[in-house]
Amino acid sequence: MGTRRQLVALCTSRVYDPQIQGFIETLNEKLRKKSASLLVFTINSDIYWNESAIPAETYVYDLIPYEVLSCVVLMDEKIKSHTISKKILTRSKEHNVPVVVVDGEYEDTIQLSFDYGAGFEQIVRHVIEDHHVTHPHMMAGLPNNVFSDERIKIFKKICLKNDIPFDDSMVSYGDFWADPTIEATKRLLERKTLPDAVICANDIMAINVTAVLMEAGIQVPEQVIVTGFDGYEQIFYSTPKISSVSCDSQLLAEATGDTVIKILGGDTCTHRKILPKMIPNESCGCPSMIWQAHTLLSSFNNSFYRHQEDVRILYDISTAMETSLTPYEMASKIHQHKTKHHLTVVDRHCFDTEQNYFLIPEEELAPRDLHMINDADYAEEHRFEHLPLPDELFYEPTPNMKESVLSGSYRDRILELTKTGFPLIFNALDYMNRPFGFACYYFQDYAITDYSRSASITNALNMGIGGYVNLQYQRLLLEKMDAMYKHDALTGLFNRLGFNKAYEEVSSLPENQGKKVTLIMSDLDGLKYINDTFGHADGDRAIKAVADALMDSCPEDALSARFGGDELFSVIIGDCDPEEIIRDIDDNLRIFNRCVDLPYTIATSTGAYTTVLNDRYEVLKALKLADEKMYAVKNEKRARGDYITRQTPKA
Repeated sequence: MGTRRQLVALCTSRVYDPQIQGFIETLNEKLRKKSASLLVFTINSDIYWNESAIPAETYVYDLIPYEVLSCVVLMDEKIKSHTISKKILTRSKEHNVPVVVVDGEYEDTIQLSFDYGAGFEQIVRHVIEDHHVTHPHMMAGLPNNVFSDERIKIFKKICLKNDIPFDDSMVSYGDFWADPTIEATKRLLERKTLPDAVICANDIMAINVTAVLMEAGIQVPEQVIVTGFDGYEQIFYSTPKISSVSCDSQLLAEATGDTVIKILGGDTCTHRKILPKMIPNESCGCPSMIWQAHTLLSSFNNSFYRHQEDVRILYDISTAMETSLTPYEMASKIHQHKTKHHLTVVDRHCFDTEQNYFLIPEEELAPRDLHMINDADYAEEHRFEHLPLPDELFYEPTPNMKESVLSGSYRDRILELTKTGFPLIFNALDYMNRPFGFACYYFQDYAITDYSRSASITNALNMGIGGYVNLQYQRLLLEKMDAMYKHDALTGLFNRLGFNKAYEEVSSLPENQGKKVTLIMSDLDGLKYINDTFGHADGDRAIKAVADALMDSCPEDALSARFGGDELFSVIIGDCDPEEIIRDIDDNLRIFNRCVDLPYTIATSTGAYTTVLNDRYEVLKALKLADEKMYAVKNEKRARGDYITRQTPKA
């Protein structure tokens, strides 16, 4: 397998949900006793079985390292996407990894689920047979939904078994949600005779049915009994507390843990159904059941107040990341006491400043090259000597073209973290619905506040890194626009506006006052002849050749400009040898002529003027003086007859 510890992958969603958090804790505690480690791959939102709009955060399931896994646990009903589930199952089968499906039915898998039918039958029997209800009504979920239809059949069966005639008027549809349930209950109130019980297909509908009835002056349970199903925590905060059936994730986690341990031991496992636990409570007339309400309320309050603090801190972190100037600086902004125990891995192509990673068409994207840019605990371990990672790790040159949470330079670090005994939680990083990496959380406890914060940190990373990439690209575009605005398009030299601004900045520096300032003026010989004989394209090429020769011959900090036509000049502040610069310009053009073999010779006449930079120095006057010297050189050439070498155009 490549690792000493056996690794189990759990595919789920919303780890901050108390039921999922409890499932993870129970499963992991069973696995750690067998020296196995749990890798949790999770999304932070519900897909709601919408197969036409799969969000980018599901990329996290593409990062599962099947080649080193001993088992995959797939919580199908929590992911809520057959497309994603089937993809995970296909990859698992390719690597011969056994799969335990929780709350789902797929071939070639071991299936664990609640017996929802038997659980719902418990609450229906309790209402009709124990409370002697004779006119029950059912608040069903969505029409033609498999779970809702099954519960309607059970309701009908128990009614008929107890000699209660059944017809379709005894069923309303609340679509499993609040607003449709409220409207359905209001229509129920318009009937001449109210039912003596409303049996709901889930808790959300039961809570809303109760609220509408009580607002209308109908007492629950004295006049109408109301029950729910699922056992969500909200039923203990309602008035009255709602009777329900608990599909307690702990029961499912226990069964899942036992099944996985058998698989790790090489034993054969079969499908298993788990009976949910009925919770009789105030809304059906039974004694009040507190269950864990006080503990849950305390946890809720703690989470709420921490959340308020987290929101502001994480906002500040993502803002600091967005406005950073380098990837290294951006990654260093992640460090804060709220972002402990996690590492960040991204596709380093997103830091290519020549393009906006999130705007490139999907088909043009290069294969992802995943690298770790931050390990939150590294700074503490090394007393903040290096942030966020040493250069050799941050800029690690080896390509990592394998998209997995156990590949590349971070593999050893993550394998090290599997030995802590706590689960590793993985979220995909995505921005503008494009995945670009992942975050790994390695909390040292099971605190719901930590699990909840992981989703917030992931969101802050998404906004921080995505915003940084966008701003960097905007800066690049602005720089290019600024360069186009200040530079001559043909030669790349400053235009008049660009030169004036650059000269003003350099000449105003105190350290430049009193220094020598030299102006080199260079003018192309015979431009009219070249344009008239060979065309303006050749004339432009000749001007560009002279501009290149001028820039190559002058110091790097010289300010070179073209105000128009073929007159080019450079201003040099500091010591220089004008005669040597002029010789270099001529030499560069001679080399150019030999290399390109044109039907004419490109040459220039150059003049220079040197003085001292002070408050009385005027560039325009210096230009005029240099121009005069340049024309003196040009006239000498004409007198000698070597002003321009004219050749016959090539056929």
